[in-house]
Amino acid sequence: MTRLGVLSLHTSPLAQPGTGDSGGLNVYVRELTSSLAQAGVASTVYTRRWRPGLPAVVEVEPGFTVVHVDGGTERFTKDELPGALELLSGEVLARLLEDRPDALFAHYWLSGVVGHQLKHQLDLPLMTTFHTLALMKGGESEQRARAEREIIGCSDAVLASSSAEAELLREAYEAPADRVEIVPPGVDHAFFSPGDAGAARAALGLADQPVLLFVGRIQPLKGLPVAIRALAALPQPGAVLVVVGGPSGPEGAAELHAAHRLARELGVDDRVRFTDPQPHHLLSTYYRAADVCLVPSRSESFGLVALEAAACGTPVVAADVGGLAAIVDHGRTGFLVDGWDAEEYAARVLQLLVSPELASAVGDRAAERARAYTWSTTAARIRRLCGDMTARAPVSCG
Repeated sequence: MTRLGVLSLHTSPLAQPGTGDSGGLNVYVRELTSSLAQAGVASTVYTRRWRPGLPAVVEVEPGFTVVHVDGGTERFTKDELPGALELLSGEVLARLLEDRPDALFAHYWLSGVVGHQLKHQLDLPLMTTFHTLALMKGGESEQRARAEREIIGCSDAVLASSSAEAELLREAYEAPADRVEIVPPGVDHAFFSPGDAGAARAALGLADQPVLLFVGRIQPLKGLPVAIRALAALPQPGAVLVVVGGPSGPEGAAELHAAHRLARELGVDDRVRFTDPQPHHLLSTYYRAADVCLVPSRSESFGLVALEAAACGTPVVAADVGGLAAIVDHGRTGFLVDGWDAEEYAARVLQLLVSPELASAVGDRAAERARAYTWSTTAARIRRLCGDMTARAPVSCG
């Protein structure tokens, strides 16, 4: 059995998605690690202890263990975490010397920095997936961009979630083409599948009215103001927008306050329903209850929300950025919008609301397309990559 040391240092697969720094990356690590265990790859996930009282070791299931490492990290936010990486690296190294894996798998650039160090200290192959890249998001620190280049240059495999991310890795970061692998995430179809919209609405206390849905952390990157403006632009005064998520990052609280203020200014505050982050498997009820899911992100390496909505047969109207174009087939499984003009989002939403036949056809095609994405397929690809990496000498820097 292959044994994998998984680094997810800035956020834990056990944390509630939609709060703090927890989001799609947490879902990715949790679901993929579980599927890897079922595929015969035993994984130990090393993550920071983000609050007091957490056990040192959590056995999630056979072949899936979470280890909480210290280093004063409870007081650090993600943006402050670079200053704690040396401490975290030392903690993880001590653990790995006792329980040496066959390879390392780093998630996000902060874990990549530690993974790069550990690779050389232990002479192990390193696989990295960034989830977001500095050049994809824009406005990121030079420290991050420089670190990403160094990590990419010494990784034995770099995973991209979409062809757009792979192209960015090869062209902007000069990643060796033979080390870049496109491995899309999956979706748990046992939870995320088409269902009874009426029953879902009844469970959520929603009336028979047009329902727009926004799921995600409340931060500038995710574009919640676009969704609120799109609701206000709709010529249907009974439509509501359900927002599922909590503030995230240093600007999260201000962004949530601004969202409430914008809704009041536009006269739709009584039609925007803010809902706390939900356990991941319960999101399917929200997707099924919605007529349309809005994903107006400024940047997305893939977009799990769009995939989960599609798996539930809910049409998606999304920004034409990053990996969202890999999920949304424009005009067939949803609509892509070039930019963040709320009027254009509203126009696309209206197309679906005024034509139940179109909405039904789009939703059916979206669910069919989403069936191609499974975590077991993703795990099988990564198991093969682990076998390839461990069969050859690790890549060296330079």
